[in-house]
Amino acid sequence: MALVVNDRVKETSTTTGTGTFDLAGAVSGFETFVAGIGNSNTTYYAIVNQNGEFEVGLGTVTDAGTDTLARTTIISSSNSDSAVNFSAGTKNVFCTLPAKRAMSPSMTATGYVVTHATTLDETQTVASGVLAGPVTVTGTQTITGTVVVV
Repeated sequence: MALVVNDRVKETSTTTGTGTFDLAGAVSGFETFVAGIGNSNTTYYAIVNQNGEFEVGLGTVTDAGTDTLARTTIISSSNSDSAVNFSAGTKNVFCTLPAKRAMSPSMTATGYVVTHATTLDETQTVASGVLAGPVTVTGTQTITGTVVVV
């Protein structure tokens, strides 16, 4: 299972509730999640409907006769960043790159990316992200997630 993000992946769904979404096929001019992301892979997704409900998260695509998207991690939503209990009606479900996961040279160590020489001193917490460039770590630091030293 790999993380895959692709352009022009968009389907509709009439699924309700907070569970796995049954996908109803590609919107004209787009491709399905199975074609664009691949069976058993994870991707960032957004789900929106006409009444203002929305959810952005990380999900797993499954090709099981009916293509599905399991909503495993909610990043942001119209339900205080929790899983949305979607109401009836047609929703657009599409592949996206959430702003909270995008690398930007303007973010800092307390955000997600450091792209210049930085010193982490005193007591700081880096919840997630990438530290790039020369980084000096002194004092007590809390780093959660995966640390890669290059």
